[in-house]
Amino acid sequence: MNKTIAIIKGDGIGPEIVTEAMGVLDAVAAKFGHTFTYRDAPMGGNAIDAFGVPLPDSSLETCLSSDSVLLGAVGGPKWDSQPSANRPERGLLKLRAAMGLYTNVRPARMFSDLSAACPLRPDIAARGIDFVVVRELIGGVYFGEHSTEEVDGEQKATDIMAYSEHEIRRVAHVAFQMARKRRKRVTSIDKANVLDTSRLWRKTVTEVAREYPDVELLHMYVDNAAMQIVRDPSQFDVIVTENLFGDILSDEASQITGSIGMIPSSSMGEGTRGLYEPIHGSAPDIAGQNKANPIGTILAAAMMLRFSFDMAAEADAIEAAVDAALKAGFRCGDILQTGGTLVGCREMGEAIRSRI
Repeated sequence: MNKTIAIIKGDGIGPEIVTEAMGVLDAVAAKFGHTFTYRDAPMGGNAIDAFGVPLPDSSLETCLSSDSVLLGAVGGPKWDSQPSANRPERGLLKLRAAMGLYTNVRPARMFSDLSAACPLRPDIAARGIDFVVVRELIGGVYFGEHSTEEVDGEQKATDIMAYSEHEIRRVAHVAFQMARKRRKRVTSIDKANVLDTSRLWRKTVTEVAREYPDVELLHMYVDNAAMQIVRDPSQFDVIVTENLFGDILSDEASQITGSIGMIPSSSMGEGTRGLYEPIHGSAPDIAGQNKANPIGTILAAAMMLRFSFDMAAEADAIEAAVDAALKAGFRCGDILQTGGTLVGCREMGEAIRSRI
């Protein structure tokens, strides 16, 4: 099978971690008889430097004409002075909208060999952490109208959060379908005691749930959910929520697994083409020093194989190789524990490739 993958290496540690993920994909291709063709698509701060905009039209076309997209990370202090509409992150928002990627899926799974790195109490960590956050991605306050105006002699800023039923319904279906393949429980997160958008969210998710009688539906306010994720994460299977709440809760969920550097994510729309990336930032303070943890990006590549290319065995091979490398004691700095072997980004990539 031949697949074309748009590669956005991005800024900071992005080029390093994406290079290691590509190496793992090449190992998979060699083992399973596939061909992966890579096409560079500059985006982020590097694109601003080269083209004046965070997402050039040529890069967008490359992404839209490829079978899927693998992204490292974008942004950094160097571009903080850019106007809001031209910041590196705006390129990512534009790409998500152009690709119609309305759902983001982030697994929060703690590898058994990293349980000591979990910041929660040992008795809580011992119950296990294995849930998925399904986040609506192209609606809500991030994509609403934003304005700042002078009112009565002072600045007043307004950001509008808006949702329509169809936006809620389609992401709810993703969550329920995913729960059917897991432990058959969906927890819908909202703030229905305050927000109209959340009341519509709760009503619509409840309607969708009737189509999945085999899946249990629970509702939870977002403030309680933030507390429950650290009190007892084992209670969750699939969490579904809107854009802003999902952004915050998925970062919290990733941190309790031991390191944000371990967590991949996928962004999907109606078709099979998706955008796959680690959830961490560009970490410019360690860029170019061979210190970055590439595992989140490597696991994102595994998600791409599973969800976009229907290569379940190949994805399993990557995940098993990551598990084997961790069991062998290899650790990047962010997950280093007593008795572990400290390795750099390149060495961790090689340790995983060699176990495919």
